[in-house]
Amino acid sequence: MELVEHGVQRDAFAAVTTFRSELYACLVSRSDALFDLCDALLCTDRPVRTLADLALAPEHRRGHGALYAGLNQGRIDVARLRRALAEVPLPRAADGRLVLAVDVSPWLRPDADTCSDRSFCHTFGRGLGKHQMMPGWPYSIVAALETGRTSWTALLDAIRLEPGADLAAVTADQIREVVERLVAAGQWRRGDPEVLVVLDAGYDAPRIAHLLADMPVEVLGRLCSDRVMRKPVPVPWICPPQGGRPPKHGGEFVFGRPETWGEAAVVTVTDTERYGTATAQAWDRLHPRLTRRAPWADHEGPLPIIEGTVIRLTVAKLPSGGVNKPVWLWWSGTGARPEDVDRYWQAFLRRFDVEHTFRLLKQTLGWTRPKLRDSAAADHWTWLVLAAHAQLRLARPLTRDLRRPWERPAEPNRLTPARVRRGFRNLHAKTGTPARAPKPNGPGPGRPPGSKNKRPATRYDVGRVLATGESYTRPAHHKIGTKPRRTGQPTG
Repeated sequence: MELVEHGVQRDAFAAVTTFRSELYACLVSRSDALFDLCDALLCTDRPVRTLADLALAPEHRRGHGALYAGLNQGRIDVARLRRALAEVPLPRAADGRLVLAVDVSPWLRPDADTCSDRSFCHTFGRGLGKHQMMPGWPYSIVAALETGRTSWTALLDAIRLEPGADLAAVTADQIREVVERLVAAGQWRRGDPEVLVVLDAGYDAPRIAHLLADMPVEVLGRLCSDRVMRKPVPVPWICPPQGGRPPKHGGEFVFGRPETWGEAAVVTVTDTERYGTATAQAWDRLHPRLTRRAPWADHEGPLPIIEGTVIRLTVAKLPSGGVNKPVWLWWSGTGARPEDVDRYWQAFLRRFDVEHTFRLLKQTLGWTRPKLRDSAAADHWTWLVLAAHAQLRLARPLTRDLRRPWERPAEPNRLTPARVRRGFRNLHAKTGTPARAPKPNGPGPGRPPGSKNKRPATRYDVGRVLATGESYTRPAHHKIGTKPRRTGQPTG
């Protein structure tokens, strides 16, 4: 048993060392400063509040000026770093398939008028169910999910959404590139189960499945409870006496009207520990009725029929004690068996592990803490955070549990990412660093005392796109300094 554990630790140490060497090779410009910043992010014990705090870490051997210069003026080979993330060992489901989750997390910058490329991000306010649109940088992140209840995910890709971007088209292209990198890295081979992509209700799952029809991908997405789907045309179809062409759509399947559902093709009942009795009903070959507007306005040829399986999941209770409303899911496949239905709704529940990862990135690693002006610098910092998270995941078998006195002991391979980060400093002393030692240098001259800034920063409006596809510009009489003045004489 000790020999097996020693072999696991040896392989994990080799994986961490290899990834750190590859990460340093991905840093094209200002590589030493960026790598020291990533090490300081990993070895700092407390949550990151500001970048200046990271400059005081022992692992950051340079001044704070080099830190900001690395983010603003450095360059990262993002394509090579994406390949490196795809080549590390990835978690798999019980049947050996890869399960990917895609979600958008915003980096809010509501008061940063000098930041470019901002767009309105959907957030939840402090009120109950209160939705807000706040200016910021939305990032679409792809992660591989593990089995069981865990706070670990394997981050594979992150892109910043441009103002007015088509979310479904961008997500489909992102998933396509991720799957192609996984195939090139040997993570998926012909004959393996297709990759399952799990989406939340904010995505157009049928359209994404149509865009990825040529890829070894299955799409599982959540649907809103007010959707209306269409049933297949009954076979054989009997032509009415007045004639006419055969219909393309069958009867309506209204989520809010049980009388339109008909008999479910598959019904499963599962006893769970957290949710009590979970009942899943599945209806086969349901599709949305598409119209030539919005994303389908420029579609060439007849509109497609995107058939799939609709799953309705109900549970006896919720762990929070809230109202257990039914969950509607749409799977891009047809002919589901009872074991398939159970596997897919359980895979959707694992999608919420991404929320734990987002909370770790923002609250512990300080992803959205820096007040950066340039969107390119924000991209550099985002990739450093993703690289740091990948090193934490690879170091899970190597770090010791440095728990607080009030924390419960945990098994060596069941540590949370935050607790693995506490022991990374001890591992850092063994792995070393490929970054070169800093050269001694004095402080720069800076701005002369008493001089004013003669180069004020440019102000940018929050990016908005109209229904015509044109970018929104503020009217002239709404801009600062262009308010029309009264020219007429005041009356009596």
